[in-house]
Amino acid sequence: MRRPRELSLRARLVLTSVLALTAGLAAGGVLLVAVLNFALLRAVNAEALDTARGVAKLVDQGQLAEPIPVNAAMQVQVIDAQSRVLSISAGADRLVPMLHADELRGMADGNVREIPGSRIGLDGDARVVMVTAGPPTDPVRVLVARSTNDLTQGVHILRITLLIMFPVLVGGLALVLWRVLGAALSPVDALRSGAEDITGGTRAGRLPVPESRDEIHRLAVTLNGMLHRLDAAQARQRAFVADAAHELRSPLTNMRTELEVSQRLPDTDWNALADDLLTDVDRLSRLVDDMLLLARADDAAPGRTIAAPFREVDLGAVVGDVAARYPAVGYVRPGAPITITGEPDALGRVVANLLDNAARHAKSTVCVEVRADAAYRWITVTDDGPGIPEADRERVFDRFTRLDDARARDAGGSGLGLAIVRELVRRHGGTVTLGDAGPGLRVDVRLPANH
Repeated sequence: MRRPRELSLRARLVLTSVLALTAGLAAGGVLLVAVLNFALLRAVNAEALDTARGVAKLVDQGQLAEPIPVNAAMQVQVIDAQSRVLSISAGADRLVPMLHADELRGMADGNVREIPGSRIGLDGDARVVMVTAGPPTDPVRVLVARSTNDLTQGVHILRITLLIMFPVLVGGLALVLWRVLGAALSPVDALRSGAEDITGGTRAGRLPVPESRDEIHRLAVTLNGMLHRLDAAQARQRAFVADAAHELRSPLTNMRTELEVSQRLPDTDWNALADDLLTDVDRLSRLVDDMLLLARADDAAPGRTIAAPFREVDLGAVVGDVAARYPAVGYVRPGAPITITGEPDALGRVVANLLDNAARHAKSTVCVEVRADAAYRWITVTDDGPGIPEADRERVFDRFTRLDDARARDAGGSGLGLAIVRELVRRHGGTVTLGDAGPGLRVDVRLPANH
C-alpha cells in the first residue's frame, strides 16, 4: 500500500492557518448574529414599553383618543379587569384581547410575552408588553404589540450574507497566506537547494545568505560558519592522513631497501643491519605515538583535561630529570621547589620535545630555565641555532611542518614536536610563544600555577 504524499511545510502552514481562521470566523459570525438578534429584541421591547407607558399616561390624564395614535408597526389595546377591550389603535381587534386570560394571569408591569403574529394579523411573531393604568379602584391594562418580522428578516439577511461571504473571505485569506508564506519561505527553499547543490558537488560549500536581517539570515550565517569549520576540519584531516602516510613511507622504504640489499650481498653484516632497522623502528614508534597523542587530542571535547590525573609536582625537578638526558643542555635547578598542578609525564614530554628541537638545530649551546611568579610558572628554552623567522613562528606549530633549513628527515624530526607541545600546554591552560634569543630561538612556556 502506497503511503499518501505528505504535504509541504507551506501547505501545512496554510491549511493550519485557514482552519484556525475558519473556526475563528465561524465563531465570530455566530456570535455576531446572536448579539445582533439580542440587541434588536431589546430595542423592540424598549420601544413597545415606551409606547405602553405613553398610552398609560394618557389614560391617567383622561386624554386618550380614539383610535389611539401609535406607530403603524404596533397595535395597542386598553382592556379592563374583565378583559373587555375599551380602546384600540388602528388595525387592532376591538373584540378579542391580544393576550388570553391565562397569559395575562400573573403578568406584572413591563413584562413581555411573545405570541404568533397571525393572532393579531401581523406577519411573523409579535412581542406584547403590558402596563397597568387608571385609578387603583378601577385599573385598566395597556397592551402594546410590536411585530418582530422586520427584525427576523434583517437577521436572516445577515446570516445569508455571512454564509455567502464566508467562503469567499476564507478563500481570499488562503490565497494571501499562500503567497505571503511562499515569499517568507523562499529563503528556506534557497537554503535547501544550496545544501542539495553542495551535497551533489555542483557548487562551493557555502549556502546563499538572504539580504533580510532576520532569523533566516542568521540561520544561513550560522550554517555557513558550520560548513566552513567542517571544510577546515576535513582539509586538516586529509592533510594529516597524507602527511602521516608520507612520514611512514620513508622509514618503511629505508627498511625495505636495506633488507633487499642485504639479501643480495653474501657478506652482510647482520648486526649492523639490525641496528639500522632498530633505528628505523624506533623512529616509526615515536611517529606512531605522536600521531596517536594528537588523534586523541582531536577526539577530546574542547576544554577537557588530559586523561591522566593532575597533581601537585615540582616543575624544577621534572625539567631537571629531562635535561639530565641531554649532556649538552645547560640547566640550573632552582634553589626552592617550584610547584605546579599538572601531569608530570605530559610536562616532561613538553620539555623533551623542546629540548629535542633545540638540540637538533643549535650550533653549540642549549639552555633551559624554570622561574615562577605569583600566578604563573615559566619554562624557557634557548638555543644559538638559526632561529625561526617571525612570519613562520605560528606556522611551525602546525602538524608535519618543517622549515626549509630543517626538512631533512635523517635528523629525526617528524614535524609533530611543536604541535604536541602546544596541545599539551593548552590542556594545562597555558601558552607557548617563540621569540629571538639573539642569536637563536627562545621558547617561553607559560603555565598557570593551579589549573
